[in-house]
Amino acid sequence: MTQSTVSNLPAQASPTPRRKAKLIRSDAEAIEVAQQLAEDFAREAGERDRERRLPWEELERFSESGLWGITVPKAYGGAGVSWSTLSEVVATISAADSSLGQLPQNHFGVLNNLLLTGNEEQKGRYFAKVLEGYRFGNAFSEARSKTVTAFETRVRFEGDTVVVHGEKFYCTGALFAHIVPVVGVDGENRPFIAFLPRDAQGLTVIDDWDGFGQRTTASGKVLIENVRVPASEVIPAWRAYDQPTADGPVSQIIQAAVDTGIARGAFAETLRVAREARPWVDSGLEHGWQDPLSQAAIGELAWRLRAAEAILEKSAQAVERALAEPSEESVAEASVIVGQAKVLSTEIALLASSKLFELGGTRSVSSRQDLDRYWRNARTHTLHDPVRWKYHLIGNHVLNGVKPARHSWN
Repeated sequence: MTQSTVSNLPAQASPTPRRKAKLIRSDAEAIEVAQQLAEDFAREAGERDRERRLPWEELERFSESGLWGITVPKAYGGAGVSWSTLSEVVATISAADSSLGQLPQNHFGVLNNLLLTGNEEQKGRYFAKVLEGYRFGNAFSEARSKTVTAFETRVRFEGDTVVVHGEKFYCTGALFAHIVPVVGVDGENRPFIAFLPRDAQGLTVIDDWDGFGQRTTASGKVLIENVRVPASEVIPAWRAYDQPTADGPVSQIIQAAVDTGIARGAFAETLRVAREARPWVDSGLEHGWQDPLSQAAIGELAWRLRAAEAILEKSAQAVERALAEPSEESVAEASVIVGQAKVLSTEIALLASSKLFELGGTRSVSSRQDLDRYWRNARTHTLHDPVRWKYHLIGNHVLNGVKPARHSWN
């Protein structure tokens, strides 16, 4: 495990990008770049998982490709890609290596909150940094608070300066970030996001993530000990939920895209091992791929995966509508449809990663293949928020017309 402080940053960590990122100019280009990177990232994904080798070099290539800047609006120099394109990019990378696919999820979420709540000077400054290749991490959740929406980290305004103090956990991407956005609340319990430089005095990132899945996300702990930043580096995140906005559905659709990607990767491996499997002795067949029972199982996985991809696309369209014309109705619609995407992507990711072994047989559990990473990653990432509450969210809206509560987990 690696502990890093202002005086002892990992050799790879830096408050500035290694090289300037390329500028992606269209949706088609973004998808093409993601496909090219995914092909490379897949090659050593199993080794990185087995060795818990953090993907420093892969992440540099990922952000230098320009993909981390594709949601920057055209008005600020970016491609302003659709949420359908972003979902496809995240799913494509996640199919190859879901740890890499997860790393920018909060980066994109922060960019959306910046767009919704930042002033023009802040938007111009931070969007420009992102286009240069700056990566945002994540220091939002807290392990000791009563619920995920409760924060004990405090922000204190002292004139033109803000002091941030607290402790965070599940901080995906913070170790790799150039800037660490930290959520803290003021005296009125309103959440703000403070953009802390990676080398800020008092900011400590601890790589103590020991989950059995998503093993190379470094989703560990962040300590913030009276870190001081100018007030110009703090945005009023609470405004994104004080009124109807798509900030919650934006956060959730990225989660669903990661899980859809895991399902794709697991399904591709399932096809491979099913074709290589021996026929069962009682089948009277020459090859395992002739087995009608295996064919039926593959058929079920295929339609469930296509259904998950279809609802992910539909949810992206709902998010687009809610962003373009935010209202109680459009935001509720986006939250419900994205909730459906969360349900389907969770179910197929877990099912496909389990059927992989059933159809591959005993040889598929060899540790040399590391195929269990798909199930471990699916089981770990789908715990981000309980999908059982998505059934409730959807049903309560359909049956009773109750709009979902607005927060980052809806």
